[in-house]
Amino acid sequence: MSASARYALGIDVGGTHTDIELVAIGGGESYRHKIASTPDDPARAVTEGTREILALSRIAPEQIVYFAHGTTVATNALVQGRTASTALVTTRGFRDVLEIRRQRQPHLYNLRVEKPAPPVPRHLRYEIGERHYLFGRDDVEPDPREIESLAAALAAAGVEAVAVCFLHSYDDPAHERSVGAQLRQALPGVFVCLSSDVVPEPREYERTSTTAINACLGPVMSGYLARITTGARGSGLVVEPTILQSNGGVASANDAAMLPARALASGPAAGVMGALGVADAVGLDDVITFDVGGTTADVCLVERGTPLVASEREVAGYPVRFPMIDVHSVGAGGGSIAWIDSGGFMHVGPRSAGAAPGPAAYGRGGGLPTVTDACLVLGHLSRNGLLAGRLPLDIDAARRAIGTRIAEPLSMSVEDAAVGMLTLLNENMVQAVRVISVERGFDPRCFALVAFGGAGPLLAGALARELTIETVLIPPCPGLLCAQGLLVADERTDFARTRIMILDASRAAEFDAILTGLEAQATAWFDAGRIPREDRRLTFTADLRYDGQSHQLRVGVERARGASSIRAVLDAFHAEHRREYGFEADAPVEAVTFRVTASAATHRIDVSRAVADAASGQGATDRSVRFVGATDAVECPVVPRATLRPGTIAHGPLIVEQMDATTVVAPGERLEIDGSGVMVLRVAPTG
Repeated sequence: MSASARYALGIDVGGTHTDIELVAIGGGESYRHKIASTPDDPARAVTEGTREILALSRIAPEQIVYFAHGTTVATNALVQGRTASTALVTTRGFRDVLEIRRQRQPHLYNLRVEKPAPPVPRHLRYEIGERHYLFGRDDVEPDPREIESLAAALAAAGVEAVAVCFLHSYDDPAHERSVGAQLRQALPGVFVCLSSDVVPEPREYERTSTTAINACLGPVMSGYLARITTGARGSGLVVEPTILQSNGGVASANDAAMLPARALASGPAAGVMGALGVADAVGLDDVITFDVGGTTADVCLVERGTPLVASEREVAGYPVRFPMIDVHSVGAGGGSIAWIDSGGFMHVGPRSAGAAPGPAAYGRGGGLPTVTDACLVLGHLSRNGLLAGRLPLDIDAARRAIGTRIAEPLSMSVEDAAVGMLTLLNENMVQAVRVISVERGFDPRCFALVAFGGAGPLLAGALARELTIETVLIPPCPGLLCAQGLLVADERTDFARTRIMILDASRAAEFDAILTGLEAQATAWFDAGRIPREDRRLTFTADLRYDGQSHQLRVGVERARGASSIRAVLDAFHAEHRREYGFEADAPVEAVTFRVTASAATHRIDVSRAVADAASGQGATDRSVRFVGATDAVECPVVPRATLRPGTIAHGPLIVEQMDATTVVAPGERLEIDGSGVMVLRVAPTG
């Protein structure tokens, strides 16, 4: 290896394992590694993984010039309630917006469902006398003396973060900015964020919720990123980490610390970005990504090479209003625990054994039966262990867990219980795919499945058969695809400007002024990051609705000037409304929010030539395997993936092993190795 070579490092922290990818920029060596995650402090696994990959590759730390990181720290903190003590400052009369919500029940016919507690308790929600009016009345300016008293109350309460959210600040943020500046001066060390910086859009509940969540995650994320940075420097790295956001783009550590809510779907988004490269390598535009780790199965629909994007998602029961890749997650992973309810029915998940103690087969004190234990009992996984033997598996412990907890109570054999566990798991995953396909008007049969994560290739064939999907794509390094996705993601940020107005030719000058303002914000962001002009990309969109409607549709906007640009936007809206709802109306069109996405591919890193590692030093072998749907086990060939060269065609039954994943090819299925190294599994439909 050359001492002058430059490398990119991607580290993705999952619930069970932390995945590490080190790739030479411009082509050349690539190194891969997996270690157990450290749930008590995820930063520790990042630091340990960095040191281990440096030792494995024998490259100098200063040769790493790009470090991208995907994390679930924000999500875990929110789900587990381990957030900072946070106060909310809002317009007088709106203290209880977080409590009132939208006055909708989470489940229409179940009145006993408890809503999640507001992210800010009532005693820490403060009102002040301020008001910005949209129409015809003079504003009420905030009184500095009231803010001074408020700051004293916040200091006495010992809050770590403050969210400032005034009623119409999306239209004019002046009041929020003056109050925010006074609070920052009076409360040094307290994280203060403004709704006009976080999400400058109407809908006061969603905006207040998003701002409050961003505030309560601020100290958590800042502390985590500080530990990541300190650990990287302790390992000799001189480059600052970047963090993958939920929108599929990376941001600087400073930006991620200021807007931590944008990283709530960081890990799943990394997998989707990696899967896009896999689909592109084999020439497919329409795919469903299928990422299965130890805790969850994450699915996303990609149409014409673009993943579906949601403008709002609910996380732990709280609405979060940020553009994010529309990933749907269910508690169905390798660590998902099987259990029997009071009625004697078996279930799998959503609870997971995670990294500690992990499945019973890990031998770390876990005694509950998991999907990993079932796969080991049925022969789908090797008794020699995972991670090329670095993670031993105890089949006797797996059999005891399934036998005691599932098989004996249901009066069945351990093998039959294991088959039942995988069958139920598959049903959970089928429902997840239907949520992002059938329920949104897409036919899953028209898509290929991209299977990755440590358990994705293990379970993809059965899922594809049930959904009548004929093609499954398995990347060269499926268990590390999220880490690879970090390395190919662009730098990205989003800006928005709300201006509610009827959109017609008479508004051409105002329309252009709004786009010019957004372009200026994006240009300032590019300049701050010293991004070359040739790498800069801007994408404009607008949220529109018919006059009288309450919800908007998002359409693309060409950066042109004058009435012709408005006509093009209106035509696009009518067409999108017709596609979404089956009709278009003869009514004025109202614009609500204008947006620009600024992105830049500043690190062109080629991971397409990554090759699979052999699972061990052994060659092809055979072992007894029982497949789901079969009554008996069969002798099944087991081959290291590294021995399967492009152009190879093989038929099931077959098990393909590698360091980071195991692929199950059932009887009747065909496996082809594409020229790019992607395994293409052709699945025969059920029945």
